[in-house]
Amino acid sequence: MDNSRKIPVPDSTGLRLLAVHAHPDDESSKGAATMAAYLAAGARVMVASCTGGERGDILNAAVGELAHAHRDLPGVRRMEMAEAAAAIGVEHRWIGYVDSGLPEGEPLPPLPPGCFALQPVERAAAPLVKLIREFKPQVMTTYDENGGYPHPDHIQCHNVSVFAFEAAADPEFRPELGEPWSVAKLYYDRGFSPDRFLTLHRGMLDAGMESPYAERVKFLEENPDHELFSWVKSHPTTTKVYAGEFFDTRDTALRSHRTQIDPDGFFFAVPNEVAGLHYPWEDFTLARSRVPGYELADDAPESDLFEGLR
Repeated sequence: MDNSRKIPVPDSTGLRLLAVHAHPDDESSKGAATMAAYLAAGARVMVASCTGGERGDILNAAVGELAHAHRDLPGVRRMEMAEAAAAIGVEHRWIGYVDSGLPEGEPLPPLPPGCFALQPVERAAAPLVKLIREFKPQVMTTYDENGGYPHPDHIQCHNVSVFAFEAAADPEFRPELGEPWSVAKLYYDRGFSPDRFLTLHRGMLDAGMESPYAERVKFLEENPDHELFSWVKSHPTTTKVYAGEFFDTRDTALRSHRTQIDPDGFFFAVPNEVAGLHYPWEDFTLARSRVPGYELADDAPESDLFEGLR
């Protein structure tokens, strides 16, 4: 990786970024350092959470006996979300749908009635259209067609975000939701970019440390027809935002989601000193653009989500 591409986010005063996520904690594990970088550069940043994470499991053994979480997980997750939003500094809005849960078993059980993933996309997108027309972002981020990973709420988040991106600009769509607003650029998060994990793997080895990705990389080397992460779509990484200075902010936000994030788990497997040296970027794919005459450069990725808009 060419370290000369460590280009800080430029002054972003007057610009607005909307990040659309499926559950509380997704905003902290996907793009949080980028959001912090834009806030520090003067932008307004809003996170929209499509569901409240009501059907999530308690994934951190350290809080396994936390009575409050067992009694009122939805309430605890709202408290965690407020703490994470404050850690990053973002504005936050609940879109208001109910978590679908992650179906498991063979065959997979049906999704629960009334959940987010079962809502008709046009209906589910209406609150997001309203938010877009109120907040007026120039840029939106969301997940790809596979949801970043194939959780039904993540896939629905993609569907709803893409629909809202188009519908918010259409004066014929639900005029009672506000004046039309045309978002200039829509990005997919590339948090599972194979290039990132392979680079961090080599960085850990160079530092004389055990790589948490060693088994997966070994399997890939022995099975070159397989992907590093089978659920990752083959979208190109078009945009690399230099955000290494804000990895600690991201980690503070992640740790706010105590019921979901193991402080000794996957997300903290690579020390920030190693990540900041070898891969201080967060990756995105430009999926839609309405910027007149704007084209991606062939020789280098974008370094700024607002590139072409300044």
